Amino acid sequence: MPQRSQNRRAKTRVFSKGRRAEMSFIITRSDLLAPRKEQVDSLMPYLQQVLRDALGSLGTGVRLGNIRCVSAKRGWWTKQVKDEIWARGGGGWMVGKVNVGKSNLFECIFPKSGPDRMRAEFEATPNQQRQHSMGNALGQATIGARDTFPSACRGTDAEDSLLPPAQPETKYPIMPTVSHLPGTTASPIRIPFGSGKGELVDLPGLARGSLEDHVVESHRSDLVMRHRVKPEQFTIKPGQSLLIAGLVRITPTTPGVTVLAYPFVPLSAHVTSTEKATAMHTQSRESAIPTIAKPEVGQKMALAGSFELRWDVTKQRAGPLTAASAVALSTQVLPFVVFSTDVLIEGCGWVELVAQVRKKDVRVGKDYPAVQIWSPNGDYIAARRPMNGWLLNKPRGSGRTTRPRRSMKGVQKAMRVARRSQRQ
Repeated sequence: MPQRSQNRRAKTRVFSKGRRAEMSFIITRSDLLAPRKEQVDSLMPYLQQVLRDALGSLGTGVRLGNIRCVSAKRGWWTKQVKDEIWARGGGGWMVGKVNVGKSNLFECIFPKSGPDRMRAEFEATPNQQRQHSMGNALGQATIGARDTFPSACRGTDAEDSLLPPAQPETKYPIMPTVSHLPGTTASPIRIPFGSGKGELVDLPGLARGSLEDHVVESHRSDLVMRHRVKPEQFTIKPGQSLLIAGLVRITPTTPGVTVLAYPFVPLSAHVTSTEKATAMHTQSRESAIPTIAKPEVGQKMALAGSFELRWDVTKQRAGPLTAASAVALSTQVLPFVVFSTDVLIEGCGWVELVAQVRKKDVRVGKDYPAVQIWSPNGDYIAARRPMNGWLLNKPRGSGRTTRPRRSMKGVQKAMRVARRSQRQ
């Protein structure tokens, strides 16, 4: 990954042992984040910051201009990624966890060498043609360079090779199978393109946690988010807890603070008293609330940790008080602070938590509202800075601010009939 630099002429491409390796971060299924492409594009600074947080100390020195937020279902930014793969040539490897949409994206971004693409290259300027010829030579050298590496790393037909044999290039290649079931891509799939210009490799998905092992087999497919979730707002008052499908329990621990929860998960959620939620979560009490957990999972429920709502979202959540088109107040003069965080459920989704507290009760860096989260074996839970997904996906209102006017259909006619009767 290229390092950040204040020098605009700094090299962003590095050759190692005669080969050039570049890493791009592709965020798939971005249509699950917001309903419109413009809203997803506005999240790019947030996504970069989340990626820096995930990279830890390495994230502060990495140049993250190579992030793409795509949607194979809606066709968002897939053409740009396809053009980049074609222009770069060489070997392109798709690495990611299971059920993130790699195989579906593979079919959308695979660069087919059609007549339009060939014509565009033929009509390019001399400088572009020279750069293209150098790129072709580099791509062919990259593919051919595998023969100089040990057999464990090259993509030849050797018995100890980690890759299957290269497929012959055809006009209509067989694409990877697309399925919501994990593990559909069992082995690497190599498909060449551009008459030896390069190839695209779809690798099997990296294994996630084993949350599905604690779910009834008939409901395991429910863990996968296939469509954008329109969340419902849940109000968790003191002494109450949020129970998600009998698998995860969220309990606020700060006295006197009400927490708003917005589950972005394809599972049912329910708010009840903490005593009842604990009994239902540990399966020590019968309940009509639907659950997808196995009968013996209740004994495995453990504390995943205490998570603080430490990110200030007062400006985004204060509505017209801080809006530039309305009152336009500064957050410094408001008597309250709104804190938030996103609680992640591995392989399933996230829950946005929001709490409002009085400013005089908060010390800088301390006294953040907190929640305790319980899950099977205390695993599969993490936290990140909030995306404010509720503001992007909340249900639209009718737009009506006043009482609707009564329909005047037939009223004037009835008034004329009444006047005539009075005259007679």
